[in-house]
Amino acid sequence: MTDQPKTGLTYRDAGVDVDAGNAFVEAIKPAVKSTTRAGMMGGIGGFGGLFDLKAAGFDDPVLVAATDGVGTKLKLAIESGKHDTVGIDLVAMCVNDLLAQGAQPLFFLDYFATGKLDIAHAASVVEGIAEGCRQAECGLIGGETAEMPGLYAGGDYDLAGFAVGAVERGAILPRPAQVGDVLLGLASSGPHSNGYSLIRKVAAQSGLGWGDPAPFGEGTLAEALLTPTRIYVKSCLAALAVAPDGLRAFAHITGGGLTENIPRVLSDDLAARIDLSSWQRPAVFDWIAQQGGVEEAEMRRAFNCGIGMVVVVAPEAEGAVRAALQTAGETVYGIGETIPRAGEAVVTA
Repeated sequence: MTDQPKTGLTYRDAGVDVDAGNAFVEAIKPAVKSTTRAGMMGGIGGFGGLFDLKAAGFDDPVLVAATDGVGTKLKLAIESGKHDTVGIDLVAMCVNDLLAQGAQPLFFLDYFATGKLDIAHAASVVEGIAEGCRQAECGLIGGETAEMPGLYAGGDYDLAGFAVGAVERGAILPRPAQVGDVLLGLASSGPHSNGYSLIRKVAAQSGLGWGDPAPFGEGTLAEALLTPTRIYVKSCLAALAVAPDGLRAFAHITGGGLTENIPRVLSDDLAARIDLSSWQRPAVFDWIAQQGGVEEAEMRRAFNCGIGMVVVVAPEAEGAVRAALQTAGETVYGIGETIPRAGEAVVTA
C-alpha cells in the first residue's frame, strides 16, 4: 500500500505570513499618507500608483527615473538594531541623482525584501523612507514587501528604491560648462551610503564594537556611521530657480567619489581643478584613512570626503547661487574651477 500524500500545508508553513504582510501595510499607511503632494492620486494597496503630471504644474515635462539601494550600510543597521534612518538613505540616493538632470522628484516606490517579516523593524524602515520623501517633497505612492525564507537569513533584509521626477523640456541639465566656471561644494553629512564595505572592514580592524563610543564624533560607532545621507533637493532646486541660465550642472558625489562623479557632468575637453584645502574634511574620513591605512587617492575615489554635491556655475551667477543654497541651509565651499583638460579629468591641489 502506497503512502498517502500529506495534506494541510499552508503558505505560513513554508515561512511566508500573508497576514503579517497585510498588517504591515496597515501599519505604514499613516507614514505613506504624510508624503502626500500635488499630483498624487489614490492611496497604497492597488496594483499600481497613479500620478497626475498636469496637477503637479508641468507644461511640457520630460520624465527622469533613478533607482538605487543603500548597500552594505544595511548590514550595520541590522547588526546594531537601528533601522530608522536607512530609509532616508534610500530616498536620498535616488532623488539626489535626479538633480543631475535638473528634475524635481515627484514620486517614490520602495522594495523591501526579507527572510521573515518583522513588522516593527520594517515599519521603522518605511517611516524613514517617508521622512526622506517629505524632505524631498515627493510622494510615496507604492512599494513591494517580499518575504523570502531561505533566500535571506535571520533578520537580514534588503532595500531598493525607485524615484521618478520631471523637468521642463528646455531646462534639462547638465548644460555645457565653460573654462573658468566655478565649482561649489555642498557639505555632506558623512559617508552617506557609499564605501560601507570598506568602512565595516576598517571598523573590524579597529577592534571597536557598534555600541562603543565613536572616536570621531558623538554617540556610538553605529549611530555615527548611520548618519543618514543628506538630501539636497530643496536647496538645489532653489538655486536653479534663481540662476536658470548660469547654473550649469549638479554632480552627485556618490559611488566613485570626487574623482569619478564630477567628470560625469563635464565635456571631454574640460577638467575640474579642486583645491583640497578649501573645506575641512569631517573627522570620520580621517578616522577611516588613518585606521585603515587608506591612501588619499583611494579616499577620493571611494568616498565623498565631505562634499556631497558639486554645483557647476558661471562666475556671474555664483553670488546668487551661493546665497540661495545658504538660505536653504547648505554649507557651501568654493572648491575649484573648470580648466582645459590636458590629462586627468580631476586635478587636485
